[in-house]
Amino acid sequence: MRAIPAGLAGHLSGEATTICYCWRVTRRDAVVLGFTEHDRDLVFDGTTFLAASGFAASEAEQALGMAASVEEVEGGLSSAAIDEADLASGRYDGARVELFVVNWADPAQHMLLNIREIGEVSRSGGAFKAELRSLAHRLGQPQGRVYGRRCDASLGDNSCRVDLSAWRGNGVVDAVVDKSRIVVSGLSGFAEGFFGRGIAEFAGGSQVNIEVHERRADGKAGLTFWLPLEQAVVPGQAVTLTAGCDKTVSTCGGRFANLLNFRGFPHVPGSDFAYSYVDGERLHDGGALFE
Repeated sequence: MRAIPAGLAGHLSGEATTICYCWRVTRRDAVVLGFTEHDRDLVFDGTTFLAASGFAASEAEQALGMAASVEEVEGGLSSAAIDEADLASGRYDGARVELFVVNWADPAQHMLLNIREIGEVSRSGGAFKAELRSLAHRLGQPQGRVYGRRCDASLGDNSCRVDLSAWRGNGVVDAVVDKSRIVVSGLSGFAEGFFGRGIAEFAGGSQVNIEVHERRADGKAGLTFWLPLEQAVVPGQAVTLTAGCDKTVSTCGGRFANLLNFRGFPHVPGSDFAYSYVDGERLHDGGALFE
């Protein structure tokens, strides 16, 4: 059973209460933000909880046992602490959210109700809605590695170890075709497809994944993105492109000379081989079946 602090318990036992909710959000980049539904700012535990932030709790589901519960919190983008660009760039993904019940007349009387993590975030107009997942949802996440032919590392991470500084190019947006396609100048020295499956980072911090990199007849690069741009891009805007990888052993060794760090299993037979039968045409000497 949860123990309620004596001061708060005494307040709750009275005939009238002055109770509100506060949320403390700790992002993965260590930025801490506080919000409250009260009409003035509150301070406790070294955090200032901002009023008039538009934060409000909506639906909540809880159950006994280890089932993951889900809640939602809504807020406005008008608060100086909430930036739409931060939401779009994923800086709130996986953030830790602590929910407190507080006596706003004496903020020292407060109690932590639960801890959640931010899941999916949706935006509409000048507001956002964030899904709050209980920590039990981690138990449903895949753990360990999957054995497959392709590499399971991300290009340039601690497992891959490729130095990405040699695989970047700087350009300038020449034209915007639509939200999923742009034309970039200044990349004539790179072959077609060099930045396919890579990342485009625009001046201002927004990023988008590249699907296709085409080299046009005029020497400019045509880029197609996996998803539409979240933020507007204008001609003349600087952009830095980082090469991508299709995670095959041939690309790892032939293009990046990084075969020693390849994190896949290229000789694992596929399902077509598992359901095949022995024939007399191939050599069965215990050697590698795939080169």
